[in-house]
Amino acid sequence: MKTLLTILALITSVTLSFGQKTNPNYDSTFAAQLGADDYGMKKYVFVILKTGSNKSTDKDFRDSCFAGHMKNITRLVEEGKLIVAGPMQKNGRSYRGIFILDVPTLEEADILLETDPAIKAEFLEPELYMWYGSAALPEYLEASDKVWKIGF
Repeated sequence: MKTLLTILALITSVTLSFGQKTNPNYDSTFAAQLGADDYGMKKYVFVILKTGSNKSTDKDFRDSCFAGHMKNITRLVEEGKLIVAGPMQKNGRSYRGIFILDVPTLEEADILLETDPAIKAEFLEPELYMWYGSAALPEYLEASDKVWKIGF
């Protein structure tokens, strides 16, 4: 029996020394506020915006749609639904930009994207993917608002 207890104690100590560790900086209130799981992560929707099928040469219409696209981005940020947005440099895949939406399902993301005039007019075509990232990602928005000098 003593040998069995010694083996169990040894297994327990080895398991604990190689097992998961807890974060001494963990703030349960902050984690809950951000919707974090035990790993500090949560679900988002990652969107790749590609060149759409609309090849209209109507400059006024096109400009209006992309002005609406920018206004929609601002609105979604203000509502806390859009965490990251930005254009892509020219590439061979027709990728135009990305969004990371702070919603847990593709269906909720679709509803938000339907409000974008450039997507509605098919100048942009979204590809949506579920993404698992840091729940603290939205916290970067406050800092990002302090580094831009000239807006769109």
